[in-house]
Amino acid sequence: MKISFKNDYSEGAHPAILEALLQTNRQQQPGYGLDDYSEQAKALIRERIGNPQAEIFFVSGGTQANLLVLGHILRPHESIIACQSAHIADHETGAIEAVGHKIHLAPSDNGKLSPEQIRDYASRYTNVPHQVQPRLVYITQTTEIGTLYSLAELKAIWQCCQELGLLLYMDGARLAQALSAEGNDIGWEDLARYTDIFYIGATKCGALLGEAIVFNQAALADYFSFYIKQKGALLAKGRLLGLQFLTLFQNNLYEELGRVANTQMKRINEAFVAKGIGFLSDTCTNQLFPILTQRQIAQLSADFDFYLWQKVDAEHTAIRLITSWATEDSQVEALLRVIEGLTP
Repeated sequence: MKISFKNDYSEGAHPAILEALLQTNRQQQPGYGLDDYSEQAKALIRERIGNPQAEIFFVSGGTQANLLVLGHILRPHESIIACQSAHIADHETGAIEAVGHKIHLAPSDNGKLSPEQIRDYASRYTNVPHQVQPRLVYITQTTEIGTLYSLAELKAIWQCCQELGLLLYMDGARLAQALSAEGNDIGWEDLARYTDIFYIGATKCGALLGEAIVFNQAALADYFSFYIKQKGALLAKGRLLGLQFLTLFQNNLYEELGRVANTQMKRINEAFVAKGIGFLSDTCTNQLFPILTQRQIAQLSADFDFYLWQKVDAEHTAIRLITSWATEDSQVEALLRVIEGLTP
């Protein structure tokens, strides 16, 4: 069986989560997210981000989180500004468009938006009422190609959104890896200060499933619980989500699992650098996009699973490799041996 570096949710869940689920299995709790575990987890998150007024909701997955937030927050004539590699653009089967919202896609080589691009798109749609009106800016941390926004970049986007009357929403599917990355200067409290809404991804950080949607402005969350229920996303056994987040936010486990994934990928990154192989993007997180020849791809694919990400030219393609909280040293070492023996 091949070793998979295809995604960071191939494994089940961190043992601490499985143990917590087992130990509490027979304890009776209210349903629909009103359980003690969910309330305790929300309290820990509010404390971590320094925002006691934040409204927090647990849902099962990232696409669901994006669809719920954007469907709830936008009126029918309002649209979204995002970069062309945004997850909502190419990896969610048109979920956002399906509920009636246009996505304005800005070109980007590094997976990030700039204030200049936001101003450009926000200024294009002035033929009221004949054109949609941009209302929300969507960014991801880490980005779809593993890059990071700096605190200065986040502040600049936030200020731009404030000036233009736009909401700022951050997709945090791999937020653990971002917060734990070398060179990252964005902290939990910055997320509360410089976004209107963000979500904390756990599916890709040791949980069986689950994302925590955080509304930094409580008023934006008015009636959101009704919307969750209406869209079929309110779990009767909401305790399963709450308990997992409670476990992840005790003893800094969430950040530690992100750090493990990043550390394993750093070893792989260094091996490709030693072979003189270049990358599609400059990343210090758990995603890597080496640009390989077709022969090199064939050599790797004999023993490993990964995504073919982007064709670069007739002879080269960028692949995507991902490590997780559970990636073992032996798996990395097996890959390193093959990388060392790659031929052009």
